Amino acid sequence: MPRQNQQVIVIGLGQFGTAVARALAERGVEVLAVDTDEDRVQAIADHVAEALCFDATDLDAIQRTSPDKRDVCVCAIGDESKDASIICTALLRQSGAKRVIARANDDVHARILRLVGAHQVVNPEREFGERFASRIVHEGIRGELLLGEGVLLSEVETPKSFLSQSLGELRLPNRFGVTIVAIRKQGSGTVILPEAGTVLESGDVMVLVGRQGAVARMMEKS
Repeated sequence: MPRQNQQVIVIGLGQFGTAVARALAERGVEVLAVDTDEDRVQAIADHVAEALCFDATDLDAIQRTSPDKRDVCVCAIGDESKDASIICTALLRQSGAKRVIARANDDVHARILRLVGAHQVVNPEREFGERFASRIVHEGIRGELLLGEGVLLSEVETPKSFLSQSLGELRLPNRFGVTIVAIRKQGSGTVILPEAGTVLESGDVMVLVGRQGAVARMMEKS
């Protein structure tokens, strides 16, 4: 759960920005949603604490939203204007924003966003595409969640070659760079926190943490 009264600005209400704003609001975060398109602003107004229509490349307009008092500022401006996203990110930092997360469309855009002060840069289309490709190629991967900085939380069906072996015997952190943090048992749905002596059984679903690509490599070699 987010801490009480956590405040986030989301600028840019395309599909990504709207999804982020709504998901944060559903989790109890106080969201200020911003876009230059009045229709987009009206569409989200009932789902967030406040929705405003203004140009986020205007320093005075940005400063009136008090970025320095917000926990996070998300620049989610999409393909329509790389220049606007770069300017917006720079203005948020200039206005004292504590943490700025900016959306990039490509590697060059990402580098520029970091240069102007973004604390974190995301490329949602690329990240989703990579995770979805893993699920297509490796049917045992049920789902993946990006935790940040290239670290994934993955749900994976236990490979047959792992059955009847303890986690200590499997040595997954050493062999593949992944760690099992939980196991969901078949049928009951009970979730257990495993130890080195825990033995994997047919139907177990492993919850793993590892760098991007690590789980896919494990599945290829198992």
